[in-house]
Amino acid sequence: MSRLRLLDDTETDDPILSVVNLIDVFLVIIAALLLAVANSAVNPFGSESVTVIKNPGQPSMEVIVKDGRKIDRYRASGEIGEGEGAKAGVAYRLKDGSMVYVPEPGEGG
Repeated sequence: MSRLRLLDDTETDDPILSVVNLIDVFLVIIAALLLAVANSAVNPFGSESVTVIKNPGQPSMEVIVKDGRKIDRYRASGEIGEGEGAKAGVAYRLKDGSMVYVPEPGEGG
C-alpha cells in the first residue's frame, strides 16, 4: 500500500512548484534592488546635499546640485564666463604649498 501512495504523490513531480520558487527568488532580488536605490546618494527623496558633475571639462558639462528636495541644474555654455565684480585682493602660493591672501588696501574686514 505504501508503494502505491508514493506513485500517487504528484506533489514531488509538480513543475509549478519550481516556477513558484523562481518567482520567490525574483521577488527577493527586486526587494534588494529597491533597497539599493533607496540608499543611493542621488535619491531624490533623501534629505542630504549632493553635487554631481557630469562630463567634467567637456563643452557639455553639467553640474547637478541637490539640497534637500531642491534640485538645480547648471549647464556649461562652452563660452568663457564673465561677470561683474571688483578685485578683492591677491593670493600667493608659498614654497611649502600654503596659500596667503593679501587684501586690497581700503578693503574692510
